[in-house]
Amino acid sequence: MAEPVWFHIDVNSAFLSWTAAYRTLVEGRSPDLRDIPSVIANDKNLRTSIVLAKSTPAKKYGVKTGEQLGMARDKCPNLVVAEPDYALYVASSRRLMALLREVSPVVEQYSIDEAWVDMTGMAGLYGPPVLAAQHLKDRISRTLGFTVNIGVSCNKLLAKMASDFEKPDKCHTLFAHEIPSKLWPLPIRELFFVGGAAQRKMENLGIHTI
Repeated sequence: MAEPVWFHIDVNSAFLSWTAAYRTLVEGRSPDLRDIPSVIANDKNLRTSIVLAKSTPAKKYGVKTGEQLGMARDKCPNLVVAEPDYALYVASSRRLMALLREVSPVVEQYSIDEAWVDMTGMAGLYGPPVLAAQHLKDRISRTLGFTVNIGVSCNKLLAKMASDFEKPDKCHTLFAHEIPSKLWPLPIRELFFVGGAAQRKMENLGIHTI
């Protein structure tokens, strides 16, 4: 029986990536939002508008997802703001899921921009898991115009953790033999489903890493 293999696919800064891909590929606009300090946010009210997604150049200014747009603009005065387009995001998500279902019959969508794909027993079709993940990542970029991270492991939890490693446009593994070196040293908050309350409780008990 084949060893289980799961991929976790996570779109890099999904709302911004999808907006940027549409603007560049469909509308022919430049510059690419991903190459400049930019965010997705409602630009009508600086005090109440929240940053929904940010570009890598914006991140270098300290701009954070979830902060007020006014604070982001204080950090980066030349910040470009693009309005959210939820219909576009739903359509982009559906295209991604359709592509994933061409690769495997078992696709479990977790959110609008994340999914697990069961790749167990697929080596005869796509090669070793890491090579298959690289090819899938590149196919998504080439076909759909945006980048993803792919985590590769023997179960969904570890694949999800692996996809959150260094971004963007990367493939990472987290198999059982890699857990002590890759997973255990991470801060306890990095563990999937550990929120702020659980983090505080564990840190009060002296538990600071996974």
